[in-house]
Amino acid sequence: MAVEPVSRPAAQAAGRYAWAEPGTEDLGGGVYRIPLPLPGDALTAVNVYALTDSEGVDLVDAGMALAAAREQLAAALRQLGYGVGDVRNFFITHVHRDHYTLAVELRRAHRGAIALGEGERANLRAVHAVASGRRERATVAGLHRQGASELAGRLGGQDAPNGPPDLTQWEDPDHWLADGTDLDVRSRTLRVVHTPGHTRGHVVFHDAASAALFAGDHVLPHITPSIGFEPAGNRMALRDYLGSLELMLALPDSRLLPAHGPVADSTHRRVTELLAHHETRLTQTREAVSAGMSTAYEVAKAIPWTRRRRNFADLELISQLLATNETAAHLEVLLLRGEVTRQAAPDGTELYSPAEPGPADSDLAAAGPTATEPEPTEPEPTEP
Repeated sequence: MAVEPVSRPAAQAAGRYAWAEPGTEDLGGGVYRIPLPLPGDALTAVNVYALTDSEGVDLVDAGMALAAAREQLAAALRQLGYGVGDVRNFFITHVHRDHYTLAVELRRAHRGAIALGEGERANLRAVHAVASGRRERATVAGLHRQGASELAGRLGGQDAPNGPPDLTQWEDPDHWLADGTDLDVRSRTLRVVHTPGHTRGHVVFHDAASAALFAGDHVLPHITPSIGFEPAGNRMALRDYLGSLELMLALPDSRLLPAHGPVADSTHRRVTELLAHHETRLTQTREAVSAGMSTAYEVAKAIPWTRRRRNFADLELISQLLATNETAAHLEVLLLRGEVTRQAAPDGTELYSPAEPGPADSDLAAAGPTATEPEPTEPEPTEP
């Protein structure tokens, strides 16, 4: 018999990280939010969503392959009247380890099919290439190009403090999901929507009938997702991400079910905030280039980070890496918009300069801002 799950709307209102407390949250319609721990990670926890019916359970995302996460998931499923072996499908939003690797471990020990966006093929291939020594990690190679060789040296040749990849955690999924695929999961139909940016193969799952969006890391309520931090690398990650945000506005507004943070009432409201944040960040990036900063690393060190406007030097090492990578992504968008120019130094470092304004640009600058120009917003923190 199923035990009545714990509901925590009051606890969520009490503190910023109350959403990460162990247990289950009943979201209605047979959907339950299960936060799983991420020890030592500033993200604190990752949300797994259980879609239940009388015959079994399907999961959206799975957590990291850690004993604590596995035990907490098993306890939450027991609370709902299921065992880990009752999981039929793992629908994974993207290939990052805190979403994917526990699904691989549980599939090996029990059953259940893993489904992943087809755009993540390149990332899984890159993981295997790095593990075999056939290629350098994309993020480290990018740091040299971004003028951050000093940062790459401090990272000791690795793009994260996790060591070389364990290939037993990075097996292929059972199914590759194409954009627009409808998944019939008995109790509901989920539409797969390709949302590149956080990773190139990131997908969200849209439940139109219930007006719910299982958003993964694409739209997060309290922080901005890291951009293009993935094994294969993607220089156009911010361009892709902004397009994916606009795509969310083309869908009917839905309840936001994120991978990190509490459930929110409106996806559109948060998407609008994220678009405004990135426009503010693009302005800050362009102003830093105009002030003489020429590399992504120099620009990253010149602009504030997190909503507390921290200096770059005060960030942890992994956050400095993410900040530099994100700054490079913003410079790519400014380059596409014709607002900066780029040339390569003999050592491969990419150097940026302000673009010379044309006559139309000069006229607009002289006219000043229009009456409809939005107020700048406080920058959101980069996901650690």
